[in-house]
Amino acid sequence: MEVSDNNNLEIATPTVDKLGRSYATGKRKNAVARVWLKSGTGKVSINGKESNKYFSRPVLNMLVNQPLELTKRKLDTDVMITVSGGGLSGQAGAVRHGISKALSLFDPNLRSTLKSEGLLTRDSRIVERKKYGRRKARRRYQFSKR
Repeated sequence: MEVSDNNNLEIATPTVDKLGRSYATGKRKNAVARVWLKSGTGKVSINGKESNKYFSRPVLNMLVNQPLELTKRKLDTDVMITVSGGGLSGQAGAVRHGISKALSLFDPNLRSTLKSEGLLTRDSRIVERKKYGRRKARRRYQFSKR
């Protein structure tokens, strides 16, 4: 009987730059968020503003903080985000996606937690294009019999 040796297991190592930051890009609808994450005091800045100043609606703030609260990293990581394109809802989704990806690069042990909650999956739903002969993508012009 032969015993096989499994020494080819890879140990997950964090992906950080020389400043100790992890970088990821998050997308949702037409919004793109660039996220830099490093260990710190829990400061989240979006386009130079605080998170609760940029997203004034509580639902959007909850969406942004969801990956940090799920992994219990809210108080010990600093996040710097630049987001552009789309509306506020799409931007909040892009930021959430970007933070999740950056967290999984910063600490690969968190990947399974984030993946099981569906935070690493890009939401691919986008606006359907307008077709000719229609008022919108599917809406027809009103039919007149006479």
